[in-house]
Amino acid sequence: MLTVVAFIAALGLLIAVHEYGHYRVAVACGVKVLRFSVGFGKPLFTWHRKGSPTEYVIGALPLGGYVRMLDEREGPVDPAERHLAFNTQPLRKRAAIVAAGPAANLLLAVLLYAAVNWAGVQEPQPVLSGPVAGSLAEKAGLQGGERIVRAALAEEDASTVRSFEDLRWRLTQGALDGQDITLWVGQNPEDAGRPVVLPLSSLEVREADATLFQRIGITAPYSPPDVGEVMDGGAAQAAGLMAGDRVEAVNGVAVKDGQHLRSLIRSGVGPQGEPQVQQWRVQRQGRAVDIEVRPVPEQRDGVWLARVGAYIGGLPAMTTVEYGPVEGLWQGAVRTAEVSWLTLKMMGRMLIGEASLSNLSGPLTIADYAGKSASLGLTPYILFLALISVSLGVLNLLPLPVLDGGHLMYYLWEGVTGRRISDVWMDRLQRGGVMVLMALMSIALFNDVARLAG
Repeated sequence: MLTVVAFIAALGLLIAVHEYGHYRVAVACGVKVLRFSVGFGKPLFTWHRKGSPTEYVIGALPLGGYVRMLDEREGPVDPAERHLAFNTQPLRKRAAIVAAGPAANLLLAVLLYAAVNWAGVQEPQPVLSGPVAGSLAEKAGLQGGERIVRAALAEEDASTVRSFEDLRWRLTQGALDGQDITLWVGQNPEDAGRPVVLPLSSLEVREADATLFQRIGITAPYSPPDVGEVMDGGAAQAAGLMAGDRVEAVNGVAVKDGQHLRSLIRSGVGPQGEPQVQQWRVQRQGRAVDIEVRPVPEQRDGVWLARVGAYIGGLPAMTTVEYGPVEGLWQGAVRTAEVSWLTLKMMGRMLIGEASLSNLSGPLTIADYAGKSASLGLTPYILFLALISVSLGVLNLLPLPVLDGGHLMYYLWEGVTGRRISDVWMDRLQRGGVMVLMALMSIALFNDVARLAG
C-alpha cells in the first residue's frame, strides 16, 4: 500500500509542477489557457477559479497531464480572442511556454536538494572498509580504515569530501566519465592528507551497477567487526556468540572490519555445500574468548554461501551534512546540474551502444523505489523525488517530436529558416516520435519486469 501511495504522490507532484510551469508562463505571455489537467482519462475532480477561464481537472490515470491553450490549429477561435491564441504568439513566447515545463521540474529538483541540505542529513563518515581483493583500491595501496578528506576528478581542483555518500557520487561520476580520481587520505577532515590515485578510466564502464564499486574496491563505509542481534536457533547462538562481541580473527586471519567479517563467514562452506568449522577469537568485556562456529550452508543463485544467524558489523560512524541558506541552495543547483549532465551522457552512450539499454527504467521500477525510499523516511523520499524530477525534466528536453524538446526543435528550425514547419512534416515527425517513444517505453517495461522477477 505504501508503494502505491508513494508512487501516486510522486507522480502527482512532479506532473503538477511540470504542467504548472507551462501554465504559469502561458498566462504570463498573455495566452488563454482552457484546461489544466493532472492525469488523463475520466475527470475525477473539476473546478474553476473565480475570474479565470481555465478549467482545472484531476484525471483518473496519473501517468501524465496537459495544458490546453486556445489554438487555431485545434478549433475555431473568435477573432476577438485571436491575440490570446498560442499559435499567434511570437516565437520567443511559444518557446518560453514549451520550455517552462522541463524548467519547472529542474527548479523543483534544485529546491528539493536544497531543502535536504538546509535540514541536514545523517550520513556515514568517509572512512573506508577493507578494499575488494584485486580491485583498483587494493592495487592503489588502500587497506581499509582510511578517511578520505578531499577528492578531485582529473584536472579539477580538490574539494572536501563530507560523507561516504559524497565519495560514492564522485566515484560514480569519474567512472562514467572515464576520469581518474585523486583521493587525499588523512586522519581528520582538517588534514592535508596524502594523495592516492584511482585510475577509473581503465574500467570501461557501461553502467553504474553494484559490480562497478566491486571493481573500484570501495563498497561500504568502515564498520567495526561486531556481532549484533543473535537469532534464535542459528549457528551464532549455538556457538555461544553474544551481541556486542568484537571479532578479532577467524581461522587465524585478522578481521579488518564488518565487511571483511561477512566475507569470511560466507566463505565458510565447501564447494559442494559441506559445512566448515571456523575458529573465532572475540573480545568480550575486555577479555579474549576463543569460540568454534559452524556456519550453516545456504545456496543462492547456484552458489553456496554460509550464514551464522546474527547481524554482523556495527554501525558506521556518522556525520551530519548540513549547509547554510546560500550554500545549500547553490549545492542544490550544482547537484541538479551534475545529475542532469550525467543523465544526458548516459542517454547518449545508450544511443551509440556504449551503455546498456538495461539502464532504462519504467513505472514499475519507479514505483518500487518510491515505496522503498518512503519506507526509509522523509529525507530519502525527498531525494528520490529530486532524482525523478531531474529525469523528467531532462527526458522532456530530448529532441523527440512528441516531447517538449521536439517542439523546441521545431522552433529552432523556424528561428533559423524564418518558416514554420509544414503540417505534413509535423504529422510525419509526430508519428515517428510516437513510435520511438513506444519502443523506449517497451524496453523500460521489459527491464522493470526482469528486475522485479530477478
